[in-house]
Amino acid sequence: MTDKQTHFGYKTVDETEKAGKVAEVFHSVAGKYDIMNDVMSGGLHRVWKHFTINTARLHKGDKVLDIAGGTGDLSRGWKKRVGDKGEVWLTDINSSMLTVGRDRLLNEGTVTPVALCDAEKLPFPDNYFNLVSVAFGLRNMTHKDQALKEMYRVLKPGGQLLVLEFSKVAKPLAPVYDFYSFKFLPTFGKVIAKDADSYQYLAESIRMHPDQETLQQMLYEAGFDLVDYHNLTAGVVALHKGTKL
Repeated sequence: MTDKQTHFGYKTVDETEKAGKVAEVFHSVAGKYDIMNDVMSGGLHRVWKHFTINTARLHKGDKVLDIAGGTGDLSRGWKKRVGDKGEVWLTDINSSMLTVGRDRLLNEGTVTPVALCDAEKLPFPDNYFNLVSVAFGLRNMTHKDQALKEMYRVLKPGGQLLVLEFSKVAKPLAPVYDFYSFKFLPTFGKVIAKDADSYQYLAESIRMHPDQETLQQMLYEAGFDLVDYHNLTAGVVALHKGTKL
């Protein structure tokens, strides 16, 4: 793999191609994304997000940036935490996912600003947000280091980054987890979302994502301090936290 190439699942592609290929995946799955999440995780994704929302350092009136916010699960929770005087931005690089999230929140009576944007080039000023979150989105980014630096830039001093992402499962569970990921997930995708290939990519992208310790170091290198992580469900998912001092 050359300097101008990167991973798309287990495939090697030019950096310029990855964003488009990831976009195709999420345009395809957007309409069935929540149903598939429930099926794939047995509903556990809701527990993981609930844990993330309730462990954040937030106060009424705070400003929150939800990156790769997709169908709006975290944005809904952040809005409840910061109240009417707070500010929550729902953002995503994928227009199909963002439309689903915006419409869902509006249907629930939640009005919050939305923006179609790239996490590697955030259209927000320095030192603006009290909290930045990204759930199940970092692994799809081409330049994760650049995205993390952008998240650091837009945080206020004392602000917190939360990264909720699939990670490296505990070794005893690895064979079962691999069998489930590569045999059952594409089948679920084919039956429910009519798209086995996209879910094959999602399974592969999880394996190519940095493990817990590597991602922790990446947060330090992006400028964050007080970085730690919590394994959830035996490491299937990890919540990384970093603070801008």
